[in-house]
Amino acid sequence: MRSYRKELWFDIPSRRELRNITSQVAECLRDSGIKEGLLLCNAMHITASVFINDDESGLHHDFERWLEQLAPHEPIDRYLHNNTGEDNGDAHLKRTVMGREVVVAVTEGRLDFGPWEQIFYGEFDGCRKKRVLVKIIGE
Repeated sequence: MRSYRKELWFDIPSRRELRNITSQVAECLRDSGIKEGLLLCNAMHITASVFINDDESGLHHDFERWLEQLAPHEPIDRYLHNNTGEDNGDAHLKRTVMGREVVVAVTEGRLDFGPWEQIFYGEFDGCRKKRVLVKIIGE
């Protein structure tokens, strides 16, 4: 069995963004040379997420609106976490809802997705560099 590891770095200029990273993850798979196995992709920051869903702008708008209703950014004094001097208590909650990671089967050297599935990086407290880990194991 072989393994491959790479960090993808993102510098999101806004506080929040959903970014399709499927092509970057697929490039990691090609570089790995692994044909059969499993691929793990996870956000390495506690205010960001990696998840699988459809790449449809209406759905992305719905996510944004829904997450802001669940955990609104303001007023920032609603979150005890923000008493530490941070203003990202909402981002921690949004990350918990959207998830930390995805695992995708690798079959015949490709990401073995269902219809419409794509991998997304969700940023909920941006304006600085953050990273995503891609780890692939297999043959």
